[in-house]
Amino acid sequence: MPDGTIAKPNQTVDWRNKGIKHIRATDKSCDTPETLGMNREVAISGSRTGSVALWAGTNRIEPSSQTGPHHHGHLESVIYVISGTAHMRWGDRLEFITEAKAGDFFLVPPYVPHQEINASKTEVLHCALVRSGVEEVVINLPDLDIVETPEWVNVSSAKGDASHR
Repeated sequence: MPDGTIAKPNQTVDWRNKGIKHIRATDKSCDTPETLGMNREVAISGSRTGSVALWAGTNRIEPSSQTGPHHHGHLESVIYVISGTAHMRWGDRLEFITEAKAGDFFLVPPYVPHQEINASKTEVLHCALVRSGVEEVVINLPDLDIVETPEWVNVSSAKGDASHR
């Protein structure tokens, strides 16, 4: 249940008030830590909806824009590309890069420095985000020494095998 309790056999649960929660698009909030170049909105969190294990929201990155380098601390993150084409740089110096298109996912492990880039000059990049904690953690890395030319890596396999592009 949303409050973390589990219904026991023969226990009456108020599923009407403790069951499914619907968060409308208009109810999302920008009350979340900021990262340069990104419009991040929270829909689900512990403080907003009573989530006991997840944070979820969306982000928008304008055409030809990129975020500042950052990581999400101890949280694991899933990014689903709703529309657009994303380039994702990652590593201690953002030395690796890969691409995802609408319908694709990125899995970002805890503490991995990364940067999202909108690869399009005309289309907004729109993504759904899910993190493994109930509140957003954003550690911006403005002083990261970024390599000029990252290595293209194909990380499209579910097993995590990487190959060069």
